[in-house]
Amino acid sequence: MLREDHPGTLGELKQSGFQVLSIREEMQRNLIRKLSDGEKLFPGIIGYQDTIIPQLENAILAGQDIVLLGERGQAKTRMLRSLIQLLDEYTPIIDGVEIPENPYDPISAQAKALVAEKGDDTPITWLHRDQRYGEKLATPDITVADLIGEIDPIKVAEGRYLSDELTLHYGLIPKTNRGIFAINELPDLAERIQVGLLNIMEERDIQIRGHKVRLPMDMMVIATANPEDYTNRGRIITPLKDRFGSQIRTHYPRERDEEIQIMEQEYKYASVEGYTLEVPDYMKEIVVEISQAARKSPDISQRSGVSVRASIANFENIIANALRRAIRLKDDTIAPRISDLPFLIPALSGKIEFEVLEEDQEEEVLQNLFENAVKTIFEKYFSIDDVEMIVTAFNSETSVDTGEALHSGFYQDVIGQIPGLGEAVSRLTSSDNPALRASAVEFILEGLYVNNLISKDAMQGQFIYRG
Repeated sequence: MLREDHPGTLGELKQSGFQVLSIREEMQRNLIRKLSDGEKLFPGIIGYQDTIIPQLENAILAGQDIVLLGERGQAKTRMLRSLIQLLDEYTPIIDGVEIPENPYDPISAQAKALVAEKGDDTPITWLHRDQRYGEKLATPDITVADLIGEIDPIKVAEGRYLSDELTLHYGLIPKTNRGIFAINELPDLAERIQVGLLNIMEERDIQIRGHKVRLPMDMMVIATANPEDYTNRGRIITPLKDRFGSQIRTHYPRERDEEIQIMEQEYKYASVEGYTLEVPDYMKEIVVEISQAARKSPDISQRSGVSVRASIANFENIIANALRRAIRLKDDTIAPRISDLPFLIPALSGKIEFEVLEEDQEEEVLQNLFENAVKTIFEKYFSIDDVEMIVTAFNSETSVDTGEALHSGFYQDVIGQIPGLGEAVSRLTSSDNPALRASAVEFILEGLYVNNLISKDAMQGQFIYRG
């Protein structure tokens, strides 16, 4: 909270001995302090502790502008926004001018005139770090006026000459002076806008309709880009690429457990009174494995990537379908099952881009992803020898119906009828909760099917497993 004893004029600021550091020096000092204190940087960012975060720290300590290269859903924007924690909580700026300026070193004509007129009585205000971050999503229709500035017709109408610098209305970049300016998807900027950004980063001047205004702005520029666009063959001009000191390549979670942590951290579930949510570990692993398998599939565009948001959306959908079943069947436990997987298709279809496929092949690709994910996770929990007794029972003409609409109690009878199934269920859950045991039964049966040990028929939302 801003203290009442913060200086309110330039003279008071001088008397206090307050030192205004450049944005880069300020971030360096605060990063060094946090590292010395062992404070965790970038809370909520999972899987980058040993890869991306050290590179980011090095770039900040070196005082460099940064570009993060990566496909969608790799926490690039979250990292950019987290950088404001390396700024001082408050910093002084000149009050009553259009852009934030260092009271000791004004850069605009407006601020210089104000300081010349009022001297030590120049009013000072204090800017919170949350207000020192500017962000813009690059689109082809962005104009110079949006980012840099334009002549203000109202100021001209008030009697100022077009040649007067005070007729200028500054854009988003100058208004982020003394802060961090971020551009998402940098290569989508038109080339002429990229040239304007180049001037700001290197020469520290801006040109607006014939006005060449030298503004030695104090800011850090950070950007994100898709790796394929950020090449000489892409849509980035080489001189601008050269101005970024560090180019950091982000990545998707490399371990399944890391993506599960992210998924559990980010998913949205509104707790429903009277119902308990219980998601078995193997179902979480299957949801994540679907995304990780999609990132290797030749049928899915790897240029666009498969965002971690796909795992989050799938997790939300599978829980939603389990909740719908619990409400419908008057069960008090929400426990996702294998038969809920088809309900992930609407969520997953909107999160990936397919390569050129024939009509109706997309659902087949997704079904293969589901089955391969189940196979991978099943092999983590069971070997073929572990389920030999169950397979033998199916070879004796046993069949089992399953389905997302069947009550959990139905599966209790199935466990008692098939030798070895009860022991296998106990390896997955020690709970007597029928909903969790029903989920385990479906996982085991589907695992046998995807390993070609039993067969499966689909009939109107239900599945029949047989020898």
